[in-house]
Amino acid sequence: MAYQRDPLAGKLPVTLITGFLGSGKTTLIRRLLTHPDMNRVAVVINEVGEIGIDNDLVVTSSENVSLLANGCLCCTVRTDLQETLRELFGQRRAGQIADFDRVVIETTGLADPAPVIQTLASDTMLGAQYRLDGVVTLVDAVNGPEQLATQPEAVKQAAVADLLVITKEDLAQPASVQALMASLRAINGNAAVRHTSMGQIEPAELTGLGLTSARSREGALRFLGTAFDEAPAEAAQGGYLGDRVPSRHAGIDTLALRFDAPFTWDVFAAAMDMLIGMRGVDLLRVKGIVNVEGKPVVVQAVQHIMHPPVTLEDWPTQDHGSRLVFITRNIKAAAIRGLFDAVGAIRS
Repeated sequence: MAYQRDPLAGKLPVTLITGFLGSGKTTLIRRLLTHPDMNRVAVVINEVGEIGIDNDLVVTSSENVSLLANGCLCCTVRTDLQETLRELFGQRRAGQIADFDRVVIETTGLADPAPVIQTLASDTMLGAQYRLDGVVTLVDAVNGPEQLATQPEAVKQAAVADLLVITKEDLAQPASVQALMASLRAINGNAAVRHTSMGQIEPAELTGLGLTSARSREGALRFLGTAFDEAPAEAAQGGYLGDRVPSRHAGIDTLALRFDAPFTWDVFAAAMDMLIGMRGVDLLRVKGIVNVEGKPVVVQAVQHIMHPPVTLEDWPTQDHGSRLVFITRNIKAAAIRGLFDAVGAIRS
């Protein structure tokens, strides 16, 4: 078999940190910036002043990039995120700033994270240099239940997350925490959950959330919903994605679909194109593994944008069925399955 280059090799992983107003993003970012393990990380934020970096920590500083004493780069968004990421990569390649091998981006509290995710998938230049490693959403244990009940932005931030970080739990009543966890599981039951107090979390816990290599069985399983440190028995049995129970919260549905018959790529892509074209705004996130004529292909999408598919070197388990999780707004599982069946019948 001829050697094929790993399509993810060499791309800088990007972690997106989001969360509603007051969720603790500023506290977490401030602690991350001073952590010794951040020595080769570029952190992109909206306003340095909000973070309050101690001037004693700044070694050198230009108009929009500061090099901290621990080697971490802190960069402000000057125009838009696309331009900032292009400038960062260009300055890195030209040796104008310290080298970095990871990017962390903080969004504003009211920001919809979907456009940022779409930017990394749809911008050809950025897609050649960066890859989305994961979305980390902070949720305030005190105000989170009410925000999830009344703020569509908070629901969407939770829905697209790969990792949910619960903050201010020490200030919340146990009943509030239980209600919050129930809501989050109903919105996004496949996301891993971590807890933090005053932003104290290890950088390693926020990384490695995405698909890091087409050759890593463990990485593929983790990306597809099995956390080895939490459920080793489930991992051994091949439990991921489609084995989770579908759930619903305030119009947001988590739909787990399984297809035993292999697809051709034309049929799968045509069905996804039609679904995105008709209901893309309500297709909050899609993640899955598809049997394409016997080969395992990892797919993901956010609203109107499909990420480039990645063909794995091997199946992560003995189960070769296609498994897809759709986090949607008012789209029924039967409608999606019917669409796939119809497209398959027409194309066959």
